[in-house]
Amino acid sequence: MATTKEYGLGEFTFPRGWFMIADAQELTDRPLPLRFFGTELVLFRGRTTGRPVLLNAYCAHMGTHLARNTTSFVVRNGTHIEGDAIRCPYHGWRYRADGRCDDIPGLSGPIPKAACVRSWTVHESLGVIWVWHDPERLEPEWPPPEQAEWSDPSWVHWKIDHIGTLPIHGQEVVDNIADRAHFGPIHGMDRIELYENEFEGHTVTQRMAGTHHTLTEATGTLRIDATYHGPGYLLAYMTGAYPTILFIANTPVDDGVTQVWHGLLVKFPQTVTRAEDVAAARAFQEASRVAFAQDFEIWTHKAPALTVLQVACDGPFHLERTWYRQFFNPRARATEPRRRVTWAHRLTPPGN
Repeated sequence: MATTKEYGLGEFTFPRGWFMIADAQELTDRPLPLRFFGTELVLFRGRTTGRPVLLNAYCAHMGTHLARNTTSFVVRNGTHIEGDAIRCPYHGWRYRADGRCDDIPGLSGPIPKAACVRSWTVHESLGVIWVWHDPERLEPEWPPPEQAEWSDPSWVHWKIDHIGTLPIHGQEVVDNIADRAHFGPIHGMDRIELYENEFEGHTVTQRMAGTHHTLTEATGTLRIDATYHGPGYLLAYMTGAYPTILFIANTPVDDGVTQVWHGLLVKFPQTVTRAEDVAAARAFQEASRVAFAQDFEIWTHKAPALTVLQVACDGPFHLERTWYRQFFNPRARATEPRRRVTWAHRLTPPGN
């Protein structure tokens, strides 16, 4: 495990961007304890608006975790979540969605101004709960994740695969967007017909075409147009056995520890998908998950690549790592790494 400082990424320990924190199906009638960005958090769905609420988890009163309790009568009596607020299971202090305490049982005077916890900017889309993380606590720099195909009934929604937690920094996961050389050894791609990267602002795109052992029919060609939207998630259009949109998310748990998810949105010819289409989509997503697990196994057991001994047949790791640094530094300094990499890098070796 290596830290942000060891990679030399910048001023901030954790990067700026939209990050997945939960599968929306995980939000039931109980608060969900989470840990991301080295911080204990509580996520719950407001009962008045139905919207997700994310707060720092420790009560301002005596440091009680707002979510990690099953025996308090606050929990047992069903008053843990009230409207869009949550009560502390120890003394019943109630915190609104904006993090302000608005009720202290037994208190007749004013509530102290310090009775508050941090509230986070969250968004629900694509079956996912997202958070905007920004060490400067500024408004989101780009829009939250959306995908027009999600509303099209000819596409089968993904069922999120909880891949697991990696003992590596997110840098090593995002390196994949520039890793041309791994497709053959890891994924068994016999021939690569196209490979290029394009860097623009907060996005980096990989375009690749070639044969794939599991995601195409027989010797058919798999075409991928994959884009990281900031450091936290990738959406990729793929044309193989089915038209699909691949989803991969990675979120820092602690400095040098990363949680990862995977999903696949699959299109079928019918205007509205049928039960057999859902079954086929699930099987295809599993094939994609198995392919992604090949990367995950490598990441789990590798040493940190604080520098890359780059050779000519690699993809442009040096550009991708420069692009990645913008998210670990103040916005006022983000333009420099963007300026250095905003161009297309094409690598199509002869004979492939």
